[in-house]
Amino acid sequence: MSADGSRRKRQGTEGGKPGGEAQPARARTVKEIAAAANVSVATVSRALQRPEIVSEATRQHIHDVVKRLGYTPNALARNLRTARTRLIVALLPDIANPFFSEVIRGIEQVAHESGYSVLLGETQGSLVREQAYADMVAARQADGIITMSHRVPAIPMPGRLPVVNACEYVKDSQISSVYVDNIAAAGIAVDYLVMLGHCDIAFISGPPASPICVDREQGYRLALQRADIAINPALTVAGDFSIEAGERAIELLLSQGQSFTAVFCSNDEMAIGAMRALSARGLRVPEDVSVVGFDDIRFARYMSPALTTIAQPKNALGREAMAMLIELLNDVDVPARKRVLSADLVVRGSTAPPLRGK
Repeated sequence: MSADGSRRKRQGTEGGKPGGEAQPARARTVKEIAAAANVSVATVSRALQRPEIVSEATRQHIHDVVKRLGYTPNALARNLRTARTRLIVALLPDIANPFFSEVIRGIEQVAHESGYSVLLGETQGSLVREQAYADMVAARQADGIITMSHRVPAIPMPGRLPVVNACEYVKDSQISSVYVDNIAAAGIAVDYLVMLGHCDIAFISGPPASPICVDREQGYRLALQRADIAINPALTVAGDFSIEAGERAIELLLSQGQSFTAVFCSNDEMAIGAMRALSARGLRVPEDVSVVGFDDIRFARYMSPALTTIAQPKNALGREAMAMLIELLNDVDVPARKRVLSADLVVRGSTAPPLRGK
């Protein structure tokens, strides 16, 4: 028998049933392996590319299916097709802001589970810095970007941009975003102060260019309107999310002789600054002035008194943003989504009913 005939004979009998019945069809894609193993495509990819992060039972099950269906991944073809670096860039405006640490942790968790690495990029509000990181994606030095500011950098490449917006949101319908309902959350904070009996409620806003800051101010105003409390523009002071901005805002309000029994701040750092300034002026929190923040950063609970604040689901924001980006990288035709998570009021010691006669 010729060598070719021998090979044909083996191909017709090995792995088949007695009598020369046909073998199962050879799997051609990871999707077919996932369907046969009854697991997700991501799980199959992890089992084949990063087996150390998959449980032994799952890994063995997938390998059994791969062997049974005769799947052989072509690494070179896969890399040429996807051009993946397995690196994503997380852009944040201020790395010193403790709010972002838990968001980044959520991003890192999902990235690690899916075989990606994360490069942190602090922009400090600089368009030049943002563009430098965006150019990495265009040059195929990174696969995509999660941006935590109100801008999406321009990426000079065709097709759907591999970008997800987290914590903030943009109006571009082609950009997926994940954030909280800032209007409703701010309203909950002010409603609580009104419920305690406060009528003169000051507001320290964030940067006016940020849509979420505009929303938080709108939530503050709508809550006052619901309570039939006249809006006093002199009780609103613009800040920049820093502790120092909270201190400056209180100093400005007091120097102008404004009367207020409570202050709502657009973030916790400004609330901490407000509490410091009030204490420096001999005013007690919450006996003389109640203070409410926004974010529930780790330090909020350790203030004296502990800070009442709106708790954002920081870890969930990061996890969802990374999951959205992976979904987009795997399928550019996936529809863009605007996902809104819930935020909750956490009541601590910095709020109380106003003293009578105040």
